[in-house]
Amino acid sequence: MRIKTGIEGFDGLVEGGLLQGRQYLVSGSPGSGKTTFGVQFLAAGALEGEPGAYVALSESIGTIIEDMSRYNLHLDELIKKKKLFFLDIGPTMNYGEYDEISTYITPTHEQLPGESAENIPPSPYTVYKNVETLVKQYGIKRLVIDSLSAIRFTTQEPPKEERSIGRFIRNLKNVGCTTLLLSELTKPDAYTIEQFASHGVIFLHNFMDKGSMVRAMQIIKMRGTKHDCDMHGIEFTEKGLKVQKTTKK
Repeated sequence: MRIKTGIEGFDGLVEGGLLQGRQYLVSGSPGSGKTTFGVQFLAAGALEGEPGAYVALSESIGTIIEDMSRYNLHLDELIKKKKLFFLDIGPTMNYGEYDEISTYITPTHEQLPGESAENIPPSPYTVYKNVETLVKQYGIKRLVIDSLSAIRFTTQEPPKEERSIGRFIRNLKNVGCTTLLLSELTKPDAYTIEQFASHGVIFLHNFMDKGSMVRAMQIIKMRGTKHDCDMHGIEFTEKGLKVQKTTKK
């Protein structure tokens, strides 16, 4: 079954939508539209009766909601109706109503002596456990995790880090959500474990071309789907992102 993303011009590039219950990586440079892509995806589902959750690992949820409320996505209404949830599990942040499901441990899954839990960065394991609880409690169907980069660098051992991220993505399928994993894109030609482990990979670009700023999107990978591989321009509208037929130059 395919679900619509709510992003104008995108679903037609992927046979009508994303495959339900799978994990997709949305990677891009700062300002390329990753957060907008994620919130727009959640809002579209919530308006159709599919509860969604935005899990923030680095940015304040207050800031995200304030910024995204500039779009006509009915965020306030969806939050009040408990169709859209924003959960902050980054270090030194306040959980509010989610205190009972908040846990912090080290990358080796051990509490450091004398260190406050609020100052320990979330690990893939703790993020997964928080997500699992949230999904069960509120019947979440769509999920956005922002960002995968925040849990990628919680260990100084690259091989262990790769295994941990791969395991995290594989286990996410057990919660039954259609999930967007947001991440920073620094080197488009440097392939990472999350790109291989995810069912789909979408690159959002933000670059200068002949003195003008160009924002574009490219679908790199989409398992089980015949998809468009070309670069497409994107623009920010009052309803969020809109994917164009071609890249403007």
